[in-house]
Amino acid sequence: MSYNSSLFHQIKVDGRSAGALFTVPKQYTNLSYLSTGAQGIVVKAYDTKAQEQVAIKKIIHPFFTTMTARRTYREFVLLSTMKHPNDLKPSNIVINDKCILKILDFGLARKIETGERMTIYVVTRYYRAPEVILGLPYDEKVDVWAIGCILAEMINRKILFPGTDRLDQWNKIVEILGTPNQEFINKLEQHTRNFVQSKGHNDPLPLEEIFPDECFVGSYSKAPQLCASVARDLLSKMLQIDPEKRISIDEAVSHPYVNLWFRDEEWNVPLPENRYDSNNDLRELPIDSWKELLFKEVKRCEEEHSSENTNET
Repeated sequence: MSYNSSLFHQIKVDGRSAGALFTVPKQYTNLSYLSTGAQGIVVKAYDTKAQEQVAIKKIIHPFFTTMTARRTYREFVLLSTMKHPNDLKPSNIVINDKCILKILDFGLARKIETGERMTIYVVTRYYRAPEVILGLPYDEKVDVWAIGCILAEMINRKILFPGTDRLDQWNKIVEILGTPNQEFINKLEQHTRNFVQSKGHNDPLPLEEIFPDECFVGSYSKAPQLCASVARDLLSKMLQIDPEKRISIDEAVSHPYVNLWFRDEEWNVPLPENRYDSNNDLRELPIDSWKELLFKEVKRCEEEHSSENTNET
């Protein structure tokens, strides 16, 4: 691939299984591997202009098929406007030396529209909520479940529900949290209900067994609420199999275990402008047309950033 060597440079980054060649503007240096996903490889780099660490994602085979071309365009447009994509798992979360946390990889995340039919393959398996696994309608509470799984993993230092496939994922959940009540089971389609009931009954494990005291660092005199019992209370409310009984996002951020870090100016921010037309998901365009649309979006971003930099100076 040809590139302008006065503006760009190429850096080979060795990943977990194979390397990847990144062609990036010269302002980005010190590229090093972060993670690999189904669609690409993510590296961290140093932005010499902004003087901060950034994450750069390279999508593998972005125009291999019309579907991947459409998804590449969609992800680029959405990532240029959204600050918090929703495929929540540890490998999509990065933190810097100032303890500032950011989320990477938009994937299949989207704004919820009432009545919209949604895929069961959203969310990486280990962090996939029961309603997604079992084919029920879902909403933003799938993120509450995913965050609960991540918090549990941070505490125990191991994946809470390491299922090998979709069905085994459900088995891992009920082995720990127990079989859901009949009210929840009755919401399922008949064939799914038969599968759930065929597994017999599991009693939930005690939270003290799942998250023993030794997994916590102890209590703090200045913040006594940061203790094992309060953490277990939050986890018990986030990891409810029935989403109707699961804590909401607003309730979660108000919980004593985390509200110490609540900042109103970070929470009550206006939604970003949504430049992505969801009708594009239904458009059948040739690959070259998706390339053209993406190129226009890249040029728009370049002009926008150039304008911002000019205003700053």
